Order: sequence, then C-alpha cells, then structure tokens
Amino acid sequence: MIESSSENLKQMASAQSADFIQFENTLRPKNLDQYIGQKNIKNNLKIAIEAAKRRKDPLDHILLHGSPGLGKTTLAHIIAAEAGVNIKITSGPALEKQGDVASIISNLEEYDVLFIDEIHRLKPVVEEVLYTAMEDFALDLIIGKGPSARAMRISLPKFTLIGATTKLSMLSSPLRGRFGNIFKLEFYEENDIREILMRSAKILGCGLDENLASLLAKSCRQTPRIANRLLKRLRDYADVKHESVINKNILRECLYTIGIDELGLDSMDREILRMIIEKFRGGPVGLNTIAAAISEEESTIEDIYEPFLIQLGFLERTARGRLATERAYEHLGLEFPI
Repeated sequence: MIESSSENLKQMASAQSADFIQFENTLRPKNLDQYIGQKNIKNNLKIAIEAAKRRKDPLDHILLHGSPGLGKTTLAHIIAAEAGVNIKITSGPALEKQGDVASIISNLEEYDVLFIDEIHRLKPVVEEVLYTAMEDFALDLIIGKGPSARAMRISLPKFTLIGATTKLSMLSSPLRGRFGNIFKLEFYEENDIREILMRSAKILGCGLDENLASLLAKSCRQTPRIANRLLKRLRDYADVKHESVINKNILRECLYTIGIDELGLDSMDREILRMIIEKFRGGPVGLNTIAAAISEEESTIEDIYEPFLIQLGFLERTARGRLATERAYEHLGLEFPI
C-alpha cells in the first residue's frame, strides 16, 4: 500500500514537472521577430542564417554568454527554428566522457544544432574531443590500451554547436577560438521588459495594461525570466483576491508580499547592502567575507546578485573588495558618511 502511494506521488510530481515545462515553453518566442530586445544580436543572426541557407552550409558555431535569465536557451531554439533544423540539448556537466559526445553528435542529422548549456563546465577530456568535432566534423578516438591501442577517426555530420555560459572567462582559449560568432546578451531596457510583459500577459490571459506593465518592468531586474516569473505570481495573487483585472493596489501588494521593491531588489539584495554598510562601514569588504556573513555561496553572490547591484550603481568592485555606493545608502534610507 505504501509503495503504491509512493509511486502515485512520483507520477503526480512527474506530471506537474512536465506541465510546468510545457507552460514555460508557451511564453517563449518562436522566431526572431517575436524575440524582444538584443537588436544587434538579432540583426547579426539574421544575416548569418540567411547566408548559411543560400550557401547550403551549416551555421558557424555560436557562443552566447551573459547573466542568467537573459534568453540564451530561448535564442538557441530560435536559431534552430529559423535555420529549419532540429536541436539537441545537453549541458556541460552531463557530458562526462568522450563517448557521450560521440553518441550525441553521431545521432544528429546534417546541419542540426547541438546546444550545450553551461559549456564552461565541460571536463577537459570532453572539451578536447570537441576541437576536431567543431573544426573537421570528425572524432579522433583511441581504441584499446597499451601496445594494442589504435587511433580511429569517426566522420560526423556537419552540425552547429551553440554554447551558453554565464562565465566566459572560464572557457579555455582553444575552445573559445573555435566559435565563429560570440554574442554577449546584455541586460534589457525597461521598454523591452514592458513589451515582454505585455506579450506574456496576453498569452496567460492576464488583464495587464501598459501603465502597470511599465511599473512592473522596473522591478524585473532587467531580466525576461524574472519578468515572466513575477507576472505569474501577480496573476496568482489577483486570482486569490478574486480580481479579474490587475490594478495598481494588487501589483503593490503582490510585490510587497514576495519582498520585491520598486527597483527589483529582493531581501537578499538588501541584506548584502545592509551587511556591507552596517557591519563593515560601507566597505571595502572581500567576497568571501560577504558570503560567510550572509551564509551564501560566493559563486551565487558573484553570478546572481552582484551584476544587478553593480548595474544599478549600488555596488562597486575594487582591488580591495566590495564598496557600497552613495546611491545604495539613499535607497535604503541611510545617511551616507562624509
């Protein structure tokens, strides 16, 4: 009886997970015209895709880098769709040995796209195999051990590798140099975030007007993923309050409930700033000290929180450590020391 109940829970969890993924996919744009923002990247991609189609060649390998949630995975799907080919998705940590790469690429069709998320986390042995795969569309493998070992080259279909990373500096120079196109996704303008919110609200069936979308856009950390997440929470809040149309009071109450202020700072952002100001007199203070003081991983602070705080001008990185700026004091309602 217990085993049956446990199995039912697993099936329910799996079904909910599948529904969530399907729900997420409904908000993703399907082509470059629907993709909002990153205009320079879109223009370059349109030229590259059209040129490859006319020559009947595979696209050059593409490297996308930028902060989490800016649309790297979505853009990879769009590139494949615009090129009219299939896409195979994997991640750096999932590729543990040479055979993993061989099995994935050898099953691709001609001109297909292989998307590797978190490509900076590839193991060196896997990365080295990709060199010949990317340049010569072949794999050089060693079969056997000792005196009986022999080299063997496997021909691969011509494919396009799209890599995504939040840490460009962690990619080795040989791997980075094999990408024909390297694009950095920037934080989005508020107008772009507002357009994304309006598009998503229409898909979700939310009653959101442009004025409220503009207000909500200020709290989205200039990131589409966060914009869609906040919109969903706002829709849930409105449903619970039995409001068919979202109004300004509902918006403010919802953001207050989840701890987001008018600039998009959450409780952890404010805790980082307050800790630097109140415990270390505004800095400078080292990253490891900040991590220890708030019980958070250094990489999480560096990758998730710091970029946005620096973008707002609330935090400075110096050789001696992190400094809270005068703008940070003003936002928290604290007096800046003269």
